[in-house]
Amino acid sequence: MLIVHKYGGTSVGSLERIASVADRVERAKKEGNDIVVVVSAMSGETNKLTEYAQHFSNTPAKREMDMLLSSGERVTAALLAIALQEKGVDAVAMTGRQAGIVTDNSHTYARIESIDPSHMESEIAEGKVVIVAGFQGINSAGSVTTLGRGGSDLSAVAIAGALKADACEIYSDVDGIYTTDPRIEPKAKKMDFISYDEMLELASLGAKVLQNRSVELAKKLKVKMVAKSSFSDAEGTVIGEEESMEAVLVSGIALDRNQARVTVREVADRPGIAAEIFTKLADEQINVDMIIQNASTDGTTNLGFTVPQSQLNQAQAVIEAFDHDIGGMDLDDSVCKVSVVGVGMKSHAGVAAAAFSALAAENINIEMISTSEIKVSMIVAEKYAELAVRTLHSVYNLDK
Repeated sequence: MLIVHKYGGTSVGSLERIASVADRVERAKKEGNDIVVVVSAMSGETNKLTEYAQHFSNTPAKREMDMLLSSGERVTAALLAIALQEKGVDAVAMTGRQAGIVTDNSHTYARIESIDPSHMESEIAEGKVVIVAGFQGINSAGSVTTLGRGGSDLSAVAIAGALKADACEIYSDVDGIYTTDPRIEPKAKKMDFISYDEMLELASLGAKVLQNRSVELAKKLKVKMVAKSSFSDAEGTVIGEEESMEAVLVSGIALDRNQARVTVREVADRPGIAAEIFTKLADEQINVDMIIQNASTDGTTNLGFTVPQSQLNQAQAVIEAFDHDIGGMDLDDSVCKVSVVGVGMKSHAGVAAAAFSALAAENINIEMISTSEIKVSMIVAEKYAELAVRTLHSVYNLDK
């Protein structure tokens, strides 16, 4: 079998942990597998390099930041190769460029356009463990690019797809995907399997185990992902093609505390006003999530939407520019989003009603609602965040 391993920052956070990863890779190789390893920078390294840059400039050039930040992964790749070679395992470290990863020209948040796996394939054919520095590639101008936070997951999935690997194992400090955050609900259960769509929803709704771009790419390339712990030999959670919509009604509960609500009062109810508001927000790169509009009365309407807390001030400035078309604005950064996710919703009625009833029984008011085929998201007061998660986890029997 050809297996891609990816190790995150905590898994390679010290020389001792890199040695442990070398032990794990050696075992996998001795079991007869071909192994490609994708590594992140050692935990804290990217932040340290960023601080170095900010010592000289508050707005360093993005091209130079890519050159700087990509070095962290190269250090880890080289150290792991040295550790394996010392154990008698033939290994070779590669940069993203040497691995054939070509991206677009967007520095600090590049997208992978293609991978030429021939260099990796030739090294694998010689029996070597190939270790690739994640998070990076090269653009058409020959400049180093990086893929954004969590980009090593993306590197691993893209490489697994290019090599037609049997699996892409993502190693971190947790042993799989849980029905909700075990720190909030100790009764949370680790799932053996979750579909791409469910994992994509959970990742985008606040679950931090996997990066949502990597899950999206895995679905597109049909790469079997496995979320595992680098600190244990637990089986982990498989992320793959949907098995049966009838099997599981709800798979998990996600919580996102990084939410703020904007309510625009007495908006002029005329064609195009919503388009103008949301176009201005988009022009400022403000990520609008949930939107709700009340029925018009007396020629005006109320419009509410949510944004990340970090973008609340920007959103406020945009809305204030519409002073001739709005009566006022209310801001609330003490809200959170709790979401119910499951492919079984496609074929079962009453999922949303059960959530609403359960929260009502706990006297939790729902301020906004958003739904898709496999998701129900609700905005509630932040003070009820953990109670809402535990309540929903229980009502769908996820602790059983």
